Amino acid sequence: MQDSSLLVALADSLLAGEPTAELLFYRCSRTLGKRWRWLGPLTERYVKRFRRTRPRRRDVIRFLRDDAGFERAQSKYSNELSLKEWLTVPQQMLPTPAAEQWELPAIETPGDLAKWLGLDPGELRWFADLKGLGYKRNESRLQHYHYRILTKRFGSIRVIEAPKPRLKDLQRQILMWILEKVPPHAAAHGFVKGRSIRSFVAPHVGRRVVLRMDLRDFFPTFGGVRIQSLFRTLGYPEPVADLLGGICTNATPQQVWAEIAADLGPVCTGEVRRLYSRPHLPQGAPPSPALANMCCYRLDCRLSSLAKSSGASYTRYADDLAFSADQEFEKGAERFGLQVAAILLEEGFKVHHRKTRVMRQGVRQHLGGLVTNQRVNVVRSDFDRLKAMLTNCVRFGPDSQNREARPCFRSHLAGRVAFVEMINPSRGSRLRAIFEKIRWPASA
Repeated sequence: MQDSSLLVALADSLLAGEPTAELLFYRCSRTLGKRWRWLGPLTERYVKRFRRTRPRRRDVIRFLRDDAGFERAQSKYSNELSLKEWLTVPQQMLPTPAAEQWELPAIETPGDLAKWLGLDPGELRWFADLKGLGYKRNESRLQHYHYRILTKRFGSIRVIEAPKPRLKDLQRQILMWILEKVPPHAAAHGFVKGRSIRSFVAPHVGRRVVLRMDLRDFFPTFGGVRIQSLFRTLGYPEPVADLLGGICTNATPQQVWAEIAADLGPVCTGEVRRLYSRPHLPQGAPPSPALANMCCYRLDCRLSSLAKSSGASYTRYADDLAFSADQEFEKGAERFGLQVAAILLEEGFKVHHRKTRVMRQGVRQHLGGLVTNQRVNVVRSDFDRLKAMLTNCVRFGPDSQNREARPCFRSHLAGRVAFVEMINPSRGSRLRAIFEKIRWPASA
């Protein structure tokens, strides 16, 4: 019992202090009542082991139990080691050195979090759903998300998980006041203010060779444990980080899969079900893109360094990766792609090998639906189809072209025209002129 108490007390001392070996040594010495020589190397090993994140209490206890130096000290000084002072300090923000500059709101207890979100403690637990009750519920009115299944190419699917209004408001608050305070990596261009699909492809225009790679199941790859760890890294105590992670993640209920089992077959359905049954970032929730970019920060650092060492440029738009360079890179582009795939696997991602392309100047180089051979441009076939649709709207009315029964067809077409205007203003102005001639019904 004494050994267990000693482990827990040392773990609390390590968690309560600043993440530097010197300060942790001081706190542990107070706990044991003596400045043991072996404490210095122990705290250094602790800092090295958990330097990238704020660990859970159980992980620190496991670290102490598995540490060979601590085991030797216990064996050698078993009669002298004792608990002199259990340092109980209130939970506090302990951000990493970089996070100290981001002016994040200080939320140190679950009660503080409930007050910050405008909830009572019971509502906070309901929305965070750390026990996974939402996965087991069969009544949609008791669930926090609406679900839509989209079938993709090659027989795979995408699950759109749209949070209901009240949960969406909570997620937007977390996005606005916490996640948007964290600066993204320079290579990340998707869902980042001031960056776009155009800035994603701009570094690769006119290059000798362009390598394009795609990640499989991007959002569900980020599990709930990883998101909670991210909030701890920002400095939030474990109970608060768990609740924040619970609000931002979701486990897709079992009943959703009954709708697609007949179309995809039991094997494919089983794989998808296992992926989505654990807490993950839901595609369709406001904070998911920002959290995904934050989780990809180390990946972006590694791939940027690899590209720089090979004289290449690297950018990422969500799950689309792009590399480009000139003549020297062209000879080893395929081998470089294998190195990238190895890093992706080490970081926990799956590569969609069917979408990997090495595009040289002799073929159309395209990224994110844009052509990049000489300048950034829309694909000619896409432009022609949109122009034909607008022309038919003028001749036969917009209802004749709304084959997918979009409720806001006018806004849909306006958005597509605005996109072309952003990429190619001259082509966009031609489409805009046709769009202005369309006679819309009064209800539009």
